[in-house]
Amino acid sequence: MIIRSAEFVTSSSRVDQCPEPKIPEYAFIGRSNVGKSSLINMLTGFSKLAKISGTPGKTQTINHFIINGEWYLTDLPGYGYARVSKKMRENWHKTIERYILTRENMVCLFALIDCRHNPIMADLEFMEFLGINQVPFARVFTKIDKQTPAATNKVISAHNMIMLEKWESLPETFMSSANNKTGRDDLLDYIEKTMTNYNLP
Repeated sequence: MIIRSAEFVTSSSRVDQCPEPKIPEYAFIGRSNVGKSSLINMLTGFSKLAKISGTPGKTQTINHFIINGEWYLTDLPGYGYARVSKKMRENWHKTIERYILTRENMVCLFALIDCRHNPIMADLEFMEFLGINQVPFARVFTKIDKQTPAATNKVISAHNMIMLEKWESLPETFMSSANNKTGRDDLLDYIEKTMTNYNLP
């Protein structure tokens, strides 16, 4: 897939404020500071599309971007640690859950995981929630340029081992680096392939 255009559409604090679900949608989510904005910018080729911050919890709304005038890329608030109040985190959690369970045009949710860390309960529980609710998702291990391939493979193997204790098969998995654009073609090819096979409700 060639990205010709990427434009900001709207920020929504509630699911009912999101754009009408008339075109395919791909959402990105992960723990705070997982490199989500950097990945989105790398994927689209527009370096300032998603705002990047060193402060965890910067994304506080559901942000929609329209790509090539054909599909939505959605930047969701992160989960886990963030320098915000407990009440705000709870509100984010409710909003994210409602979006994930009711957004009928969402083709795939990309769950981002920092490849430098051994399996973290927040990630595992979140993916289990997706599985129980039959939400289509894929894993994206980010920041692979920050360590050796052997270290990354060790972390991914640890994730796989834990997940296979409960899962019959593993979700689609990608490795990425925003700095050197690793994984960009694979992710865009996957989006293009699944979009072709998707029929809007």
